[in-house]
Amino acid sequence: MPDLHAQPSHPSSWQISSDDDDDQVPQLPPFYSPRPIPVSRAISELDLNSLSINERSIAMALGSASSSAHEDHDSDSELPGLVSPAFTPPSTPGTHTPSHHHHSQHIPKSVPVDSTAINGGCGQKKPKLLDRLPDVNCVVRARIPTTIGGSGTEMFLHLYQNSEDNKEHLAIVFGNEIRSRSLDAPREGETEMDRLIRGAYTGRLYPGRTSSRLPSESEQSAENRKKEKEPPLVRIHSECYTGETVWSARCDCGEQLDEAARLMSMPGSGGGIIIYLRQEGRGIGLGEKLKAYNLQDLGSDTVEANLLLRHPADARSYGLATAMLVDLGVQDIRLLTNNPDKVRAVEGPNREIVVKERVAMIPLAWRGKSGGIRSQEVGGYLKTKIEKMGHMLQMSENS
Repeated sequence: MPDLHAQPSHPSSWQISSDDDDDQVPQLPPFYSPRPIPVSRAISELDLNSLSINERSIAMALGSASSSAHEDHDSDSELPGLVSPAFTPPSTPGTHTPSHHHHSQHIPKSVPVDSTAINGGCGQKKPKLLDRLPDVNCVVRARIPTTIGGSGTEMFLHLYQNSEDNKEHLAIVFGNEIRSRSLDAPREGETEMDRLIRGAYTGRLYPGRTSSRLPSESEQSAENRKKEKEPPLVRIHSECYTGETVWSARCDCGEQLDEAARLMSMPGSGGGIIIYLRQEGRGIGLGEKLKAYNLQDLGSDTVEANLLLRHPADARSYGLATAMLVDLGVQDIRLLTNNPDKVRAVEGPNREIVVKERVAMIPLAWRGKSGGIRSQEVGGYLKTKIEKMGHMLQMSENS
């Protein structure tokens, strides 16, 4: 994770150009961020080949991809990837995620990563980690029938308290075999009904049930079944009220949450875990995030807007996510992300969690799928994440 306390450079004056005119922007105070990279007003989230990127290697790759697409539109070969030049070449593990090409359900393949290796597919930066993991406690768990896929898929929603803040962070668990240790632990003076009410039971609830344990259950056999399974798919997702609730097309957060749930609820997927952290606006809160939106309308990108408000470009922390995963009894995981910093950060100070594989989050619109977000704002947002935040994101014809 980049150094969140690094100070931006202090240019004495600014000049921002646009497609319409060359108006001068008045000089700004010296605490402002470096000169922004202008985002074309013609940007399209469907075709990043139209983006203006100064890095020669990336420009050549995009040009090759464009000509290849015109020469053989139906070819099964993948186009060169769009990857941040700040990170390792496309041959590095983790920068390319091939996928199955099934029309009815898109299942991306995992790519092995190793955070202990310099070229392990996790970028070159080493994010600052907490000295120790926070204490977490699962307070209650409940079965939630969902609308995902229209098939009545069920998941278990876990609500956590912690030693770091007063927020209610969540774990969304698909599957029956992932359980919280703190939830299942006996509590002084509680009755069996108390355990049932707070969700510390096995199997399913039904009218008249009085015991939290099933008569025929075998803890040992359940543990053995867990060991035989491949590492679960995990998504570390930060709250985004605008993208998830009020239909914002400034980001792809809502789409990413939906895609994670779709992948974990598919038949034969083995389930998975979405850790839902209450850190709105990359950690700056909803009010400051809305101010940042206004700055974006004035010409800044998402990183610059945070800096203009005197916040870090990314103020999120993943120690709580690591502690929650430990409490859920997992160690090896497949992480659903494009952010190499998140791969290292979620593993914790002593690698309490080990990310074995990374699964890319390819925007639906880039895959020509219905429901994808199509807007100028989200195109600029994704471009900034690639260029300035080092996200390992690429567009490929057959993604």
